[in-house]
Parts: sequence; structure tokens; C-alpha cells
Amino acid sequence: MQQISDYELELMKTIWGNNGSALYAEIVSALSAKGLNWTKNTIITLLSRLIDKGLLKTNKIGHRNRYTAIISADEYQSSQTEIFLDKIYEGNARDLVATLIQKDLLSASDYDNLREHWQAITRNIAPDQ
Repeated sequence: MQQISDYELELMKTIWGNNGSALYAEIVSALSAKGLNWTKNTIITLLSRLIDKGLLKTNKIGHRNRYTAIISADEYQSSQTEIFLDKIYEGNARDLVATLIQKDLLSASDYDNLREHWQAITRNIAPDQ
């Protein structure tokens, strides 16, 4: 999966937040609600890049375009996590977790929840939410 810029990611988050599909006007409205008042040219350029990268597709509805995510937010997060893990920690998840704990970014409670989640997955039982 291709890397995307922070601005492209913001557009993807907006589309994912709209059930994975949005009209241009819905995108502009959602961005404005976040205090992001980008120009029309900026938004159209970023949307075109996301289409070229294979992350979005577009469907014509009259004179309007509906932009639909080809991948889910979960798929994107998973892909980017693997890339980060390989790039920064050479694939060693234990070192990542150790860093999170050392920097107080992962509490003991979080760690226990992750362990329970892992145990549930390995037993093919859905973890408690």
C-alpha cells in the first residue's frame, strides 16, 4: 500500500467517518467542522491523488462525484502499523511494546487488556469490549 500525506490521510479519515463514502460537499462540510478550510483546488488535487494511489474510487451522480474508500480504516491502520514496525523496530513488536511502557504510553492496565485480548484471539474467542 502506498504511503499518503497527512493531508490525504485527513481526507481519508473524513470519508471513513462518513461510512466510507462521501460527496464533495460532505467532505468540505466535515473539514470545515474540524476547522480545516481548504481551497477547492487543494481538496480536488488530494482526492485525485488518493484515486491514483488506489485508495479511493469515484462514481458520478449527475454532476456530482461520490468518493468511496477502497480500503477500510482498519486495513490502512494495519498496513501502516506493519510498515512502522518494520521501519523503526525491524519487525520486533516486543521492542515497540517495551518503548510504549517505558515512555508511559501503555499503562499496566492497557498491557493487561492487550494480554487478555491476545489470549482470547489464540483461543478463538471474541474479547470483551
